[in-house]
Amino acid sequence: MKVIISGYGRMGHMVEAALGRHGIPVVCASEDICSVPREVARECVCIDFTTPDAFRANFRTLAANFKAVVIGTTGWYDIKEDVYKAFEDAGTPMVWASNFSLGVNALFAALERACGVLKGHGYTPRVDEIHHIHKLDAPSGTAKVMGNIIENALGQAPEIGAQRIGEVPGVHTATFTSAVDKLTFTHEAFGREGLAEGAVAAALLTEGLTGVHEFKDLIL
Repeated sequence: MKVIISGYGRMGHMVEAALGRHGIPVVCASEDICSVPREVARECVCIDFTTPDAFRANFRTLAANFKAVVIGTTGWYDIKEDVYKAFEDAGTPMVWASNFSLGVNALFAALERACGVLKGHGYTPRVDEIHHIHKLDAPSGTAKVMGNIIENALGQAPEIGAQRIGEVPGVHTATFTSAVDKLTFTHEAFGREGLAEGAVAAALLTEGLTGVHEFKDLIL
């Protein structure tokens, strides 16, 4: 497998380092993914950590040109139907996640299971997230996924709170409060390395994969 990185900021550099640890060749890392020749792109998996605006501008090119695409960029979910259609029409495998951390995906699974136990017993849910001041979307994509999981499994949409503080890598908390007790689930990232490792794991999963998939559905 060969990889091209779309977006060469902090996450792009971390993905490059993670690929190196796994011995996976990086063909290039580009801030202008549309400039990569199609004949090169067709031999490569693209790992995209850009911005919501950049992804919105580029997703059709990603779908049309690359062997497979892994999307770590968030803030585009309002156009999810258009994105899915572009990849399905092109026949290009795509794996996306609001958060590629394996710990966060374990949190998703725990929330779904807990909601199944708590449903109908008077619990009020809430989701809170804290991120660094450079994060462009709020609430985070991860918080929105947590909210969707809770709404679907508990039958009640949680209120979602978002804060932007300093250089906090990411803290996500779900609480369930009743008249008699309170249940709390928290994931705290110590850095962004877990996101990079998860994105590499997703890229490896694209071998032989077809269709569009959310990362958690492939690993849980």
